[in-house]
Amino acid sequence: MSRAGQPAESSDLIDVDALINAYYDLKPDPAVAAQRVAFGTSGHRGSSLSRSFNEVHILATTQAIVDYRAAQGISGPLFLGRDTHGLSLPAEHTAIEVLVANGVDVRVDSRDSWVPTPALSHAILTYNRGRDEADAGRADGIVVTPSHNPPRDGGFKYNPPHGGPADTDATGWIADRANELIEAGLEGVKRVRHADIDDSTLGEYDFREGYVADLASIIDVEAIARAGVRIGADPLGGASVEYWALIGERYGLDLTVVNPEVDPTWKFMTLDWDEKIRMDPSSPSAMASLVARRAEFDILTGNDADADRHGIVTPDAGLMNPNHFLAVAIDYL
Repeated sequence: MSRAGQPAESSDLIDVDALINAYYDLKPDPAVAAQRVAFGTSGHRGSSLSRSFNEVHILATTQAIVDYRAAQGISGPLFLGRDTHGLSLPAEHTAIEVLVANGVDVRVDSRDSWVPTPALSHAILTYNRGRDEADAGRADGIVVTPSHNPPRDGGFKYNPPHGGPADTDATGWIADRANELIEAGLEGVKRVRHADIDDSTLGEYDFREGYVADLASIIDVEAIARAGVRIGADPLGGASVEYWALIGERYGLDLTVVNPEVDPTWKFMTLDWDEKIRMDPSSPSAMASLVARRAEFDILTGNDADADRHGIVTPDAGLMNPNHFLAVAIDYL
């Protein structure tokens, strides 16, 4: 009998310590295709347990991004954020080691907390407003996230100055360069130990405040507040948890964060269609706990770990198809 949609059990959970140890201890074999740097939707994803996402990958990929920036004439700040996956913090530290060693102006979260992809994109666009493509001082960014992938995975995404996902021209160049560096035993990678980096070396940016404060410029939040819509928001253990809380508080919304828990094992999730833990808000199985509460709110929403995917639950329809909703929203706008 399928366990899809059922609560996760202890046997489904990862050993976080083993995952992090493997990130530092296991080295990839560049001769094995599955252990090379390979970009999907703007980012490289894999697991330290299968030697497809580890320290060597991030050292090489970060240096490749530095080299790509130089080739493109991008010399402005680089905004750096991470999600709640167990491998995200170690990978962020590794990236900082390379970026600082290369003299990049790195901007990290001033609260040392999680950064959703939309918030990092907003930071890039805000900084670049008024700067044309010929301006070398434009900003770009990196988000350390494997999106909705299982807890054992890590991910590393590059966002160029336009703020959105990098296209294949950029990701192909970066992946090729990263694999060259790995094959060369990381010769050409500049690095300084994270423990030796002074906090004053890193620039700080309040991603949450910048994003939440600007929402009122594009959304009629007062109308939502007046309507008294009962909203339930489930970050699914991801980076948006503190953002939803501030949105509700800042704009006086009847908004409840139905699950504020953050745990890198995602023990509170219901299993996806294949009985794996996966934070996919478009999956009825992964969203089963939210669907079960649909009568308690006028509308509920769920996000994946870096909050660039959404799911909407209503009392009458249950989980809506997100692509159908987006098509209607685009038509309306």
